[in-house]
Amino acid sequence: MDLSTFFIQMLNGIQQGLLLFLIASGLTLVFGIMHIINLAHGALYMIGAYMAFWLTSVLGNFWLAALAALPIALLLGITLEKLLIQRIYKRDHLDQVLLTFGLILVFDAMQSILWGNDVHSVPVPESLRGAIVLTENLEYPVYRLFLSGVCVAIAIAMYVILQKTRLGMIIRGGTSNREMVQALGINISWTHTLVFAVGTTLAAFAGVLAAPISSVYPGMGNEVLIICFVVVVIGGIGSIKGAFLGALMVGLTSTWGAVLVPHFAGAVVYALMAVIVLWKPRGLFA
Repeated sequence: MDLSTFFIQMLNGIQQGLLLFLIASGLTLVFGIMHIINLAHGALYMIGAYMAFWLTSVLGNFWLAALAALPIALLLGITLEKLLIQRIYKRDHLDQVLLTFGLILVFDAMQSILWGNDVHSVPVPESLRGAIVLTENLEYPVYRLFLSGVCVAIAIAMYVILQKTRLGMIIRGGTSNREMVQALGINISWTHTLVFAVGTTLAAFAGVLAAPISSVYPGMGNEVLIICFVVVVIGGIGSIKGAFLGALMVGLTSTWGAVLVPHFAGAVVYALMAVIVLWKPRGLFA
C-alpha cells in the first residue's frame, strides 16, 4: 500500500466517523439526558434522506431542500415528544423499546406510502461536484470534505452550548436532579422537548447530508441504528465528547477492516466495542 492510498483510506474513515457522530450525537443526547431508548432514531435518519430526495425534486436545489428539511424535522420531533414520548418518561425501558419500535413500523409504512419502495439518488450540489487532486491517479471529492467540515462545526457548537451556556447548564442540571431544576422555576418539560426535537433534527439532517453520497432506499436507517448504539456504548452514554471519539474510532476501524480483513469486516467494529467495554464498562467518557 502506497502513501496516497493510505491517506485516502484515512480520509474515508474520518469522513465516515464524522457522519456517524452526527447521527449518534442525537441518540446520545436523548439516551443520556432524557434516559429514553429511541429505536426510531435510525428511521428518522431515513426520513431525512427521503426528504432530501423529495424536496430537491420539488425545489430543484439541494441547499433549499436542506434548509426546508430542518424545520420539518424539528416540528416532527416536537410533535413526537409532546404526543408520545412524554407519556413514557416514568415507565421502564421495555415500554420505551415497544413504543419506539412501533414508530419504526409507522415511519417505514409512511415512507412506502409517500415515496414508494424504489431506490433513489440525490445529485451532489453543482458547487461541490469537484475533487481535490492528491496524486496523478487519485482524487478526493469536495463534497465529502464539506460533509466532514459541517460535522466538525456541529460537534463544536454542541460542546459549546452544553458546556458553556445557561441552556446547557439547565439541560445538564435536569439530567442530574429534575426536581431541583423545577423548584428553581425552570420548565424542564419544555427543555426535554427541545432536547428530543434537536436529537430528531440531527438524525434527519445527517440523512439529508448523506443522501448525495449514498443511495436512498427503504430500511436504510435500520443498519445505521445498530452502529450508532455501538458508538454510544464506546463513547459513554450522554457524552458528546465520547460520541465524537467513539464515532471516529468506529469509522476508522470499519474502513480499515474492509481493506485489511474484508472477510471479517462486519465483525471488527463489534470486536472494538467488546475490547472497550471490557476495559471501561461505562464507556470512554461516561
